[in-house]
Amino acid sequence: MRLLGNLSQTRFWIRGTLAFVVLIAIVVLTASASVYWHLRASLPVLEGSVAVRELSAPVTVTRDAQGVPTLSGRSRVDLAWVLGFLHAQERFFQMDGQRRLAAGELSELVGTVTLDQDRQHRVHRFRTRAAAVLAAMMPEERAVIDAYVGGVNRGLRDLDAAPFEYMILRSTPAPWTAEDTILAVYTIYLDLQENDGATERQQADAEAALGSPLAAFLFPEGTTWDAPLDGSSLPMPAMPDGNAKTKAGLPLLLKEGGEEAVSRGSNNWAVGGSLSARGAAIVANDMHLNLRVPNTWYKARLVLSDESGGTTLDITGVTLPGAPSIVAGSNGKIAWGFTNSYIDTGDVVILEPVAANPDLYRTPAGPRHLDHVEERLCPKGAACEILSIEESLWGPVIAADRQGRKLAYRWIAHDPVAVNLRGILDLEQAATAGAALDIAHRLGIPHQNLVVGDAHGNIGWTVTSVIPKRFGFDGRLPTSWADGTKGWNGYLAPEDVPVIYNPENRRIWTANSRVVGGEVLAKIGFGAYAHGSRARQIRDRLLAKELFDEQDMLAIQLDDRGVLLERWQVLMLQRLQAGAGNPRYAALIPTVENWGGRAVPDSVGYRLVRTFRTELINAVYAAYSVPMRTGEPTPASARATPPFVPKQADEPVWRLLTERPAHLVPPGYRDWDAVVDATIERILSAVATQAHGRLETFTWGAANRTEIRHPLARAIPGLALLLNPPSVAQSGDLYQPRVASPRTGASERFVVAPGHEGTGIFHMPTGQTGHPLSPYYNAGHEDWVRGRPIPFLPGEPKWRIVFNPQ
Repeated sequence: MRLLGNLSQTRFWIRGTLAFVVLIAIVVLTASASVYWHLRASLPVLEGSVAVRELSAPVTVTRDAQGVPTLSGRSRVDLAWVLGFLHAQERFFQMDGQRRLAAGELSELVGTVTLDQDRQHRVHRFRTRAAAVLAAMMPEERAVIDAYVGGVNRGLRDLDAAPFEYMILRSTPAPWTAEDTILAVYTIYLDLQENDGATERQQADAEAALGSPLAAFLFPEGTTWDAPLDGSSLPMPAMPDGNAKTKAGLPLLLKEGGEEAVSRGSNNWAVGGSLSARGAAIVANDMHLNLRVPNTWYKARLVLSDESGGTTLDITGVTLPGAPSIVAGSNGKIAWGFTNSYIDTGDVVILEPVAANPDLYRTPAGPRHLDHVEERLCPKGAACEILSIEESLWGPVIAADRQGRKLAYRWIAHDPVAVNLRGILDLEQAATAGAALDIAHRLGIPHQNLVVGDAHGNIGWTVTSVIPKRFGFDGRLPTSWADGTKGWNGYLAPEDVPVIYNPENRRIWTANSRVVGGEVLAKIGFGAYAHGSRARQIRDRLLAKELFDEQDMLAIQLDDRGVLLERWQVLMLQRLQAGAGNPRYAALIPTVENWGGRAVPDSVGYRLVRTFRTELINAVYAAYSVPMRTGEPTPASARATPPFVPKQADEPVWRLLTERPAHLVPPGYRDWDAVVDATIERILSAVATQAHGRLETFTWGAANRTEIRHPLARAIPGLALLLNPPSVAQSGDLYQPRVASPRTGASERFVVAPGHEGTGIFHMPTGQTGHPLSPYYNAGHEDWVRGRPIPFLPGEPKWRIVFNPQ
């Protein structure tokens, strides 16, 4: 009987366990089915028809296999409405993030994780400024924006379920507004320009901590690698003499340091028609940005026709979800692309206090009270807080200097002229390179190097947008404007902005570094220009040929040669050979000697040389980049804190290692050979820890794998497998045309001759859509990774949807 009872009890527990497992399985399957249904319900409409009250005439949208749409209609306003519809259905969560980022409202959606960032951005009060921009707009601009807004909100409503990200966040998307479109542009300002005057403040602290001679040497404005279009050169700072001495360690002021900061940039170049196999100019552009899922850009083709059926506009390029225009591309008559100019568009203003009143500061018109503005920040899942902002005559207070004086930031982005739609709409319609250069100075976008070419073979360059007109100072250091002898006097007249048109060599190139010199450079400002190695490598490739086609241009975009590293390879090899008696050094010699010189995944030699250069630069700057409170730097304190590495650091460190001034040897080292030896030891340690002592696995590909992620990929276990493209070893590096690091790189590549778009080339990472169940999710991504050419124009139509006036 006891045995039967035990068996009965065992069967009871087995049945109970099975029932529990079945119940769990049902719950999991139900939840999975619910998630899958929501994902399916939030897919965009690809086929059919949509009745639209706001349209004046039908608009047809066809998509190719990669999801690239061609919009065909009768008016630009109608196309703006439909583009808004498409953006919302494919990319609304991305758009929502952009507007919240600029407005300092992102924590309302995702919680306290972004609260510090919101505090920094809310200081600029961009939502308020967006309203001022809209109030100043011309009626025809506002009509396009209002149409776009209407299309966005209709596209969002027509989804059967909100974009899947809102399900994960348990949130509901708010409607789009006209102010949000302006905020989308402000997001690019925040990404491409300093919003806190960090470079000026860093330079001031460097001079105070190191003295002017050493600060000028360690933080030069250019190097011998510069390759400006006008052939100018800057004088190199003198090597500080034996009297140069560190007063105290350099403070860690900037929010970002090291080499990763240099990767936000771009390349563009053009050759004139006489050098082109097409007879027209050829333009190449790749804009380097942080890479994520979905991508920054959304590719589209816009076609306008008149009542007789004649085409009045046919333009293909990249759009920014959140805005209704083509940013860069080709309209059959001109092709254009952008790189960030890094000119000086902001100044740190020292507010001179009046007596002991911290609320009063001096101005040319007499003492003035700071204005106080309160902003309410309400992060999701936490209590709201009040952010108190101090506003001066010249801009918001962003920090204080060592003397405790408040610092305001005068930034062009705060002015209503910083954003407009009129300029970019005019650029879409431009018929010649000359006309495009004239329009450039009316653009309301962050200041870019515009490179343009036309179907007649003309090419040109200029800096876009309005540029501050300084008087009494050069903008390099924080300055008081209290007595009226220094400041801004409006903006440069268009005729004072540099323009290069059809240069004698019929070639133009830019890569975020200095483009001009002399008095012209003084006018546009000494900004935080990129190192000149990319521009120089592009220039040299362009000067090496006399005839180009699109494949030649793509080859330059994919150039992964480490030209900048060549002299560092020689230095490393020499030191290894000098210490060849050390078997650990001897083991590296064959690989370094035959390093290959290219940033390709299987190269061990490239990674060794690249790491050697990086570690040496960091070692030198670490000696001067410890917090001020530590006083004189020591190797221990230097290693404890990552150094700030300026963009031009390569040249000063190279000069130190070749000229070998004994009085500037970093503290704790016997001589410069000891600095190099310590660097090699760190590399050997890295091989031991990162490659488990197996040198053959210490490859560049192991260090340079793509890490392109959806911002919510970590929210749910396993979601990353659905949302993120595979992590793969990639070619390229930061100081060569093929810019590539794990999370940054070419957000697009194109090569096109206006009028010959059919032979153009285009690449874009992660594809058109942000939806993982889309039939074209990540389409084209592998081509981008491998550098395989795909057509510039959309392919054969696969889906068709018609928007009809109601």
